[in-house]
Amino acid sequence: MGCFPCFDSKEEETLNPVKESDVQKPIQPMVPDNISRLTAGRDRLRSRSNGGSKRDLPGPKDVMPGANIAAQTFTFRELAAATKNFRPESFLGEGGFGHVYKGRLESTGQVVAVKQLDRNGLQGNREFLVEVLMLSLLHHPNLVSLIGYCADGDQRLLVYEFMPLGSLEDHLLDLPPDKDPLDWNTRMKIAAGAAKGLEYLHDKANPPVIYRDFKSSNILMEEGFHPKLSDFGLAKLGPVGDKSHVSTRVMGTYGYCAPEYAMTGQLTVKSDVYSFGVVFLELITGRKAIDSTRPHGEQNLVTWARPLFNDRRKFSKLADPRLQGRYPMRGLYQALAVASMCIQEQAATRPLIGDVVTALSYLANQAYDPNTASHGYRSSGDRSRDDRGGRILKNEEGTGSGRRWDLDGSEKEDSPKETARMLNRDLDRERAVAEAKMWGENLREKRRQSAQGSFDGNNG
Repeated sequence: MGCFPCFDSKEEETLNPVKESDVQKPIQPMVPDNISRLTAGRDRLRSRSNGGSKRDLPGPKDVMPGANIAAQTFTFRELAAATKNFRPESFLGEGGFGHVYKGRLESTGQVVAVKQLDRNGLQGNREFLVEVLMLSLLHHPNLVSLIGYCADGDQRLLVYEFMPLGSLEDHLLDLPPDKDPLDWNTRMKIAAGAAKGLEYLHDKANPPVIYRDFKSSNILMEEGFHPKLSDFGLAKLGPVGDKSHVSTRVMGTYGYCAPEYAMTGQLTVKSDVYSFGVVFLELITGRKAIDSTRPHGEQNLVTWARPLFNDRRKFSKLADPRLQGRYPMRGLYQALAVASMCIQEQAATRPLIGDVVTALSYLANQAYDPNTASHGYRSSGDRSRDDRGGRILKNEEGTGSGRRWDLDGSEKEDSPKETARMLNRDLDRERAVAEAKMWGENLREKRRQSAQGSFDGNNG
């Protein structure tokens, strides 16, 4: 990889770990009216840190100005009791910035995950503060909830809701022989949910937030494989006003980092879209982003997959062998079209995450039944299948579109662009049907209210 001359193939190696100063100029984003005084929250953290020593928490440019920390505070003694003094049997795993333990709060009985950050200087404090502030202000069903924090002396701990199913990495990569792989429907559900979490950060948060460390080990799951993004220590506020990017040191995980960000340090929301595309490829293929145990030419997932995107007849080679063919061919084509658009070399050609959410929501809503003879979709819409799993789409009146999906790869154009065009056409149809239904419901409601009003007037 020419972009990363100083790295070896360790998957979890962070980029440029040497502490450098940000070159980003101070940004003054718009702040929601309900957010007040960052300094108050920062001072509360500092007051717990030996009265303001050199290890005081910094006031980085990464966090939202005017923010007030609403998370609960814990003493180190409380969290030590909750985790049975951080005994090995409570250990859940190790992240980029510390160890994670399972615990039970004595005050409420709530089961939690406690992350104890490594006490290795200012950088750890910086990520600690960013994570506390971000998760105190950002709330969404696809983001892990922060319950509280501890800043006793030089101890830095974060308390999260407990996610019983662990990370996506645990269920997707390096599976033991006795563990069942994720089925196709679950993979699409996880991808759609994770994309919705990113969409919230990019489009709903004000100012927008760039996650900067999107990877399979940072996607945690609760019961039912509902995904939530975790570990916000590297998150940055996105560009505002007429700025096109944020300039910062390069941080992240090798294999997931967007090429333009790795080379220039210029960070945009499209950098997250690239990382999402890599994780989505992991979901489709069952392969790691970087795997040094594979043959030369297959160790980098993106480098291996890109040539296969150019010939639809090779698309089946991209499907996880552990699925054993239990996936819809048409769904595979569409999923690969989305992935290929997300990992485009040029950031400008990648889709916005909102468009990705629209596409993946469509795919996730198509329930695939591997027990059907045709191995096709089972969907709530009015559709029929041919004997090879292809579908003839029908409109509300039940007339076919006259277009079959050829699973043998006999389309005139074998590139992902044709697949993407087909996907976009289906999405437009689904959106039009939904809008028509909504319009009809609104019209019926207006008529009902009008009739009710006339009835009341006649009885007045």
